[in-house]
Amino acid sequence: MLEISLGQFPILHTPRLILREISPDDAAAVFAMRSDPEVMRYIGKLPQKDLREAEEMIQDYLQTYSKDEAINWAICYAEKPELMLGTMGFWRFDKVNHRAEIGYTLAAAHWRKGIMSEAMQVAIEYCFKNLGFHSIEANTDPENEASGLILEKHGFLQEAYFRENFYFDGKFLDSRIYSKVNPHHT
Repeated sequence: MLEISLGQFPILHTPRLILREISPDDAAAVFAMRSDPEVMRYIGKLPQKDLREAEEMIQDYLQTYSKDEAINWAICYAEKPELMLGTMGFWRFDKVNHRAEIGYTLAAAHWRKGIMSEAMQVAIEYCFKNLGFHSIEANTDPENEASGLILEKHGFLQEAYFRENFYFDGKFLDSRIYSKVNPHHT
C-alpha cells in the first residue's frame, strides 16, 4: 500500500504560475467559477447558488488534505497569487493500487491561454515524483473535447468509454476514462 503523508502544503511554480493552497479567502473566486453554467457544463454538478457552497467546498478541500486523502491547488499568476484563476488537484487516492484521480477547473475568462496545460504539467510531475503514485486517472464527459485534448497532450491515453454510467440532472450520461502511468517507475 502506498504511504502518503502530505505534511506542509506544497507550493508549485511554473514560469508564469503559482499553484498554492486554496484558502477561505478564495471563496468568492470559487463561487464565481463554480456558479458559471459554462464552466460547469461538463462537471456533472449543478452550478453553485450561493457563496456558502463555495465556502463548504473549500473546507472539504482543507479537510481531505489534512487527512492525506486529496490535494487541491489554487492556480494563480505568479505576480498575483491572491487572484485564483482555477483549481487543479488529485483525489480519490487509491493507495492500495497507487492510483489517484485528477480534476481541474478554470474560470472561463482564462480559457485558451495555456494556463491549464502549464498547471497540469507541474501538478502531474509532483503527483508522480513526490507522492509516488503509479498512475493517474481522469474521468471526463465525452463531449468535453478540450479536456480530452489537454489530457492527450500530457500523455494520457483513453482507457475506457462507459455508456450511460453517470446519472445527473435527470439524464444518464457517458464517461470517458483516461490514464497516465508514471514514467519514472521502471
